[in-house]
Amino acid sequence: MWKKPYRPNADVTQSYNDGILTVYSVADIAQPGYKPVEKLTFKVKVPYEERSLGINRFYSAKQNQTNVERVVRIPKSNVAVTNQDIAITEDGEKYRIDLVQKVSDIFPPSFDLTLEAFTQSVTEEESEGST
Repeated sequence: MWKKPYRPNADVTQSYNDGILTVYSVADIAQPGYKPVEKLTFKVKVPYEERSLGINRFYSAKQNQTNVERVVRIPKSNVAVTNQDIAITEDGEKYRIDLVQKVSDIFPPSFDLTLEAFTQSVTEEESEGST
């Protein structure tokens, strides 16, 4: 007999089938007093769902002189994703995470990430960790 999955409070189930997002933490590896050199360290790979970029969020970003490109929803993981991290989509596009927002009415628990476009060279170090 089929049993539906347990959903506390009858929340809506969110699917994450638009792609894979790889999140990296950023560290400065330059000697003190020299030009900053950023190094990326692997944090977590998570599936994501593309969200629409609302007009209010778009113009608020313009007022703050940032270039918000995308909003994606990811499931909550045991690794903290912060607004000091960098996200890379599976097509190789790099984004700085501008804002992390908790979504309360979705199952499983999720976060919306506001992604800001940037052009800067960084050194990647992929040390595969647990997801």
